Amino acid sequence: MKIIKAVRGISPLIPEDCYVAENATIVGAVSFGEQCSVWFNAVVRGDVNSITIGNKVNIQDGAVIHATYQKHSTVIGNNVSIGHNAIVHGCTLHDNVLIGMGAIVMDGCIVESNAIVAAGAVVTQNTVVESGTIYAGVPAKKVKAIDASAFAGEIQRISNNYVMYSEWFKE
Repeated sequence: MKIIKAVRGISPLIPEDCYVAENATIVGAVSFGEQCSVWFNAVVRGDVNSITIGNKVNIQDGAVIHATYQKHSTVIGNNVSIGHNAIVHGCTLHDNVLIGMGAIVMDGCIVESNAIVAAGAVVTQNTVVESGTIYAGVPAKKVKAIDASAFAGEIQRISNNYVMYSEWFKE
């Protein structure tokens, strides 16, 4: 059973066109843009600070989105894909970002637009992932530059696919 719950009198704001899986959890000061999806066993926990999510964001199975009490809110831009079992904590993800499966993005980090955090990477506190790059490893480091224009099309494709997938589950 999905849990959508107020914390300290603040309820999540979820537009009608968003999909929330039956066993996802969304609590507290969380606001979503249009056409987002939160998949099975994902947790978006705005209990200690706010979480702001743009349009066409997909938070895949088992991912955890949280923030840091009295320090770091979490801000996620448009067309962002957060892979299965990833952790996004007290950081900022700009538009057109891909966070790979099992990756961790820690407090104070900024992932600039058109960037990829590879599967399993650990982006340590206060790191800036530059636009047009792929960061990988533990701790995550820049491994290569990517063509930002080509990547923007790819992330748009992924975002659009997740909007389509979510429609399958709304039937």
